[in-house]
Amino acid sequence: MNHQSHRLRGIILIISGAMLWGATGPLMEWVLSNSELTVPFMLTVRLVLAGIILLSFLLITKKDVTSIWRYPVWWRKLVIFGVLGMLGVQYSFVAAIDASNAVVATLLQFLAPIFIIIFVSISYRKWPPKYQVLGILGTLVGLFLLLTNASFETLLVSSEALLWGVVVGLTFAFYTLYPAAIMKEWGVLIVVGWGMLIGGIVLGVISRVWSSDESSLLLDPKIALMLTAIIFFGTAAFVLFLSSMKYITAVETSVLSSMEPLTAMIISVIWLGRTLAIWQIVGIVIMLVCVTWLSIEGDKQQADE
Repeated sequence: MNHQSHRLRGIILIISGAMLWGATGPLMEWVLSNSELTVPFMLTVRLVLAGIILLSFLLITKKDVTSIWRYPVWWRKLVIFGVLGMLGVQYSFVAAIDASNAVVATLLQFLAPIFIIIFVSISYRKWPPKYQVLGILGTLVGLFLLLTNASFETLLVSSEALLWGVVVGLTFAFYTLYPAAIMKEWGVLIVVGWGMLIGGIVLGVISRVWSSDESSLLLDPKIALMLTAIIFFGTAAFVLFLSSMKYITAVETSVLSSMEPLTAMIISVIWLGRTLAIWQIVGIVIMLVCVTWLSIEGDKQQADE
């Protein structure tokens, strides 16, 4: 497969994953607003079930999912990824939704590219390429217009939501950069599957999920259906996102995932009854132009190198 085909595959993977992840935001917002389910319980169920499903799928396809635990150097990295990466980004994202709403939480997640660029620049001791800086700035301008309708007042979210947003950005950056070596060695699905199971078990123990009476709420068909959709979309999104890392850079992956808030906004408009104003539409156009330009420019840069 040539370079162009690799790059196209990476772009398709990340955009698909971003749209699925964007869809989970409004779904989780609906569940938290229309039921008594708490963030720890919902996430414990989601992560544990998703982890079991992924690992079961690998076992059915004759993959060895236990060998990684024979090597301390790898299982230690796996546990760190499961707790700080997988659980960190999932919990902070849902907590930000609970403290504000799906759209604001998704916007705050876009602090991640800034942290990634800073880390990569420090690691290589050089300034990032202009196209990356301009692409991210342009995308953030589009996001600002899309999510605020050009009014600074609507950015006045609670301090709790802002704090969780910063945590989302940091954990998302860690989640993007940290597992590269372990995934190259063991594969994306094994690392994601164990990461979800580890994260879910750790959260379940911390929140003493066994003492909760929320399990009876899962008997409600609507809640059960929503949780099933959240588990499926979220699991697929994580696999697609991490798979894209083989074909495009971490920075570009983060910026291309700007499809997340776009998807979250569209679903919120159609399903939760929000409306789009003129500046929000302008923001959508700016964001799409910047994302497309970043992709094209990144392709030229890689070809030159």
